[in-house]
Amino acid sequence: MTGTVRKGATCVLAAVALSALMSTALAQGKRQGLPPEMQQELGAARSATAKYHDVAQAEADGYVSIDLYEPGEGHHWVKPSLIDGTFDATQPEILLYAGVPGESRLQLVAVEYIVPLPLSPGAPPAGFTGAADTWREDSETFGMWELTVWIWEHNPNGLFVHKNPRVP
Repeated sequence: MTGTVRKGATCVLAAVALSALMSTALAQGKRQGLPPEMQQELGAARSATAKYHDVAQAEADGYVSIDLYEPGEGHHWVKPSLIDGTFDATQPEILLYAGVPGESRLQLVAVEYIVPLPLSPGAPPAGFTGAADTWREDSETFGMWELTVWIWEHNPNGLFVHKNPRVP
């Protein structure tokens, strides 16, 4: 019985923590003056990716580690079947994780959308509603348009800024 109580308490605490994270991210969007439609899309992205705080769940859903760690971004898990040139806020092609200080686990910090350059030649693809999202052209390394969104870890430089100084 004690184990059941502990599991229940752990689930409640996790739900409270997740709710606080989502509220913080929503507040960040409102502070930045993002249009309501974009705030709704960001909320949908958060809801769709909340289960990926558990790396095992991400892997079960087809995301794979590509053994790429970038300072300011984190560890990259990619879902290859999503790399098709279609933007869907609820299905990011990449999940970004960072280590938790003093622990041996990873935490979800951001999502990244990518579109191969040939599928959107000469101009960034359409993304979130409005003009606040900033796609980055990576023609030198992977040949992709990239859009990083810090929906799980606050980025003091901005929600759509590629690098986050809080991720070592």
